[in-house]
Amino acid sequence: MINPRDVRTVEEARQIVEERGLTHVKIGLFDNDGVMLGKYMSKSKFFSSLENGFAFCDVILGWDSKDQLYDNVKYTGWHTGYPDAPVRILPDSCREIHAEPNMLLFMAEFDKQAEAVCPRGTLRRVIEKCNELGFEPYAALEYEFFLFNETPKSAREKGFRDLEPITPDWFGYSIIRNSVHSDLYHQILAMGETMDFPIEGIHTETGPGVIEAAIAVDKAANAADKAALFKTFLKVLAQKNEMMATFMAKWSADYPGQSGHIHISLQNTDGGGSAFFDQNKEHGISAVQRHFIAGQQKLMPEFLAMLSPTVNSYTRLIPGFWAPTDATWGVENRTTALRVIPGSAKSQRVEYRLGSADANPYLALAAALASGLYGIINKWEPEPQVKGNAYEQQHSSELALPRTLWDSAQRFKSSNAAREMLGSEFVEHYAASREWEEREFRKHITDWEMDRYFEIV
Repeated sequence: MINPRDVRTVEEARQIVEERGLTHVKIGLFDNDGVMLGKYMSKSKFFSSLENGFAFCDVILGWDSKDQLYDNVKYTGWHTGYPDAPVRILPDSCREIHAEPNMLLFMAEFDKQAEAVCPRGTLRRVIEKCNELGFEPYAALEYEFFLFNETPKSAREKGFRDLEPITPDWFGYSIIRNSVHSDLYHQILAMGETMDFPIEGIHTETGPGVIEAAIAVDKAANAADKAALFKTFLKVLAQKNEMMATFMAKWSADYPGQSGHIHISLQNTDGGGSAFFDQNKEHGISAVQRHFIAGQQKLMPEFLAMLSPTVNSYTRLIPGFWAPTDATWGVENRTTALRVIPGSAKSQRVEYRLGSADANPYLALAAALASGLYGIINKWEPEPQVKGNAYEQQHSSELALPRTLWDSAQRFKSSNAAREMLGSEFVEHYAASREWEEREFRKHITDWEMDRYFEIV
């Protein structure tokens, strides 16, 4: 019998479904916000769709994470009538589903006109540009997430207040915590193996109920798939255990925010090994890596909306809480936005530390990769590296990051580099979606405003 992760072709996809005697399979794809959407599909419909694709209402590219319809995008809307968009199934994405015995998951992505604004399609276009330059990109994503002894019902009944984390207090890297909760950790590790997003390391972070998991490195497209599936099915696993997981950038003002760091390296496609490592240069930083760092640094303010995509993302970007506040870089420096990790041809890489856990993995990786490639293409040079505490040092105003989602959307929309690397259709659509997100927030009155102004002013 064929192994799910050995499936590569349409014929092999048919074969594995027949071998398992399945009447249905599960199909899923990702929207702007990195939310996985899909359905169970009958065997006959699936077989037909493998050859010819299928149709999915394009509203999922025209609504937000609460199913509210954008009123400011061109691609879809009431003005188009929300027609179906063509979707193709990816046979080589076949996976077992943890805790759904014998069931198979296949991923899909938008096709034809919809591909221009499809998150997975956007990353793929950036990877193709990378290949044209003679590089194969590799990546690994790592996430921090909080776990709570709550359910979707209890959290709403509490108004998302006074939520109970699964563990109390601050206890990073705790063997006590991961031993007491070893059953949960083993479930997470087993899920990673079953669904092919193997966990390289997992440990408690600093804060009540917070865990960090690092997913093993792979080629960039695979790495994004693995990260997106990890976020989705970690939430599923938590809820099956009467818990909830959140990847919000910051759920409490009392604790550090949650990161979604991205490790990136480039390999030469001509067999020349690492494009980032040069043993004759300081810290092993090759000219290619130097230009790549420069591109990431200079374009970080313009691409920020793809890495910090929610209103909540910007509550994380404050000094002293392990999140960068300017587009800085340094060697083995965790106070900077870009951390160069020197080593060998195998390990030399850049850690893009700016990303938050709430970002869409496809778009976060596309932004980190596209900006670096732009630096290579233009042979840019980075600013001097930061040594010591980046929070305590003055930096060029050009390195300052936008402080709100609205400002980020404006920088992104006006970025020529973004349009060149990602396509104007995507830039217009995504920027509009972030403007919508900010406007939705402005409709609401916060608890802080009530407490500050209700009686006094």
